Amino acid sequence: MSKDFKVIQHMADMLKQGATLTELACPACASPLFRLKTGQLWCAKCKKRVVRLKEGEIGEANTQGQLVNLENTVLKKIQVIEMKMRGEEDSERLEKLTSTLDSLLGTLEKLKRLKS
Repeated sequence: MSKDFKVIQHMADMLKQGATLTELACPACASPLFRLKTGQLWCAKCKKRVVRLKEGEIGEANTQGQLVNLENTVLKKIQVIEMKMRGEEDSERLEKLTSTLDSLLGTLEKLKRLKS
């Protein structure tokens, strides 16, 4: 089954479940957007929620999105450092990894405060 067919099937399933096809297009893939029963906009192709901003809200929403992206990046880096620490035998290298981990955790804490 082709990827396009799966997307079309997913769109049909959404309609069956009560979603409404809108005149809007996804900013990422240009696929038509659906309005779910909850009122949320959804892209069936990207399988992601889409937020439509009113004029004047771009900066705030954009900033929140950037914070989420940055938080995800920091979490990935923490995982990388943790994996490196597991196999590290050299005490100097372990100390550097610990310092980096401490810095990343501090950054993560700051990001969480900014998001709330």
